[in-house]
Amino acid sequence: MSRPQVVVDRDSPVPLYFQVARQLERAIESGELAPGTRLDNEIALAGELGLSRPTMRQAIQYLVDKGLLQRKRGVGTHVARPRVRRPVGLTSLFDDLAGAGRSPSTTVLGLGRAEVAGEVAVALEVPDGTEVFVLDRLRRTQGEPLAIMRNYVRIGAVDLDAAVLESRGLYEVLREAGIRLTAAQQSIGARRASAAEAKLLDETRGAPLLTMRRTTFDDHGVVVEYGDHLYRASRYSFEVALTSR
Repeated sequence: MSRPQVVVDRDSPVPLYFQVARQLERAIESGELAPGTRLDNEIALAGELGLSRPTMRQAIQYLVDKGLLQRKRGVGTHVARPRVRRPVGLTSLFDDLAGAGRSPSTTVLGLGRAEVAGEVAVALEVPDGTEVFVLDRLRRTQGEPLAIMRNYVRIGAVDLDAAVLESRGLYEVLREAGIRLTAAQQSIGARRASAAEAKLLDETRGAPLLTMRRTTFDDHGVVVEYGDHLYRASRYSFEVALTSR
């Protein structure tokens, strides 16, 4: 068990729980508290700092909500493995992970042709019954499962090969085929994992997952692909930059 030196200023207008949380957060981000480090329990921490248990609990919960700490019943509170934080832009997950030095790897779960209908056909802007490539992949980072990805790609846009897609991202393959990806429509949501999804992602059934659906267009405004992806909420987040007009 461990904790870094934490000092609280009772005369400060900053709430005590937030003072504690910010100091622990800095220790986690600096590596002083490494992933997997077990913290003292709330009662012990509160006693050491001369704080009430509710104040200490609030500080810990703040860090749990940020994904920096994990609580496990019967085990205690540990420093979580760092999340993948991904800016929302017209890039692939493979590109982002590789660029951040996160060692992406891919297992192709399925690659074939199928007829599409309904919302998939609408997204691809093709008639119901049109045949397209359907690609299912499991993406890992540093050996740990992160995302389940299904992509629908227009036939004729590019020839897809499972062996190539085990080592390279779909967007890279599309770009090398001469396709210029210039715009996309994207929606982000959340839902609970099914039993099959949880098994692939090393989560429990019902665990929260982030969803991302994206329709990507080329420089002529033609839909190239439609993606329907699932990400582990415990290991992944999107970041959006906002500016005023």
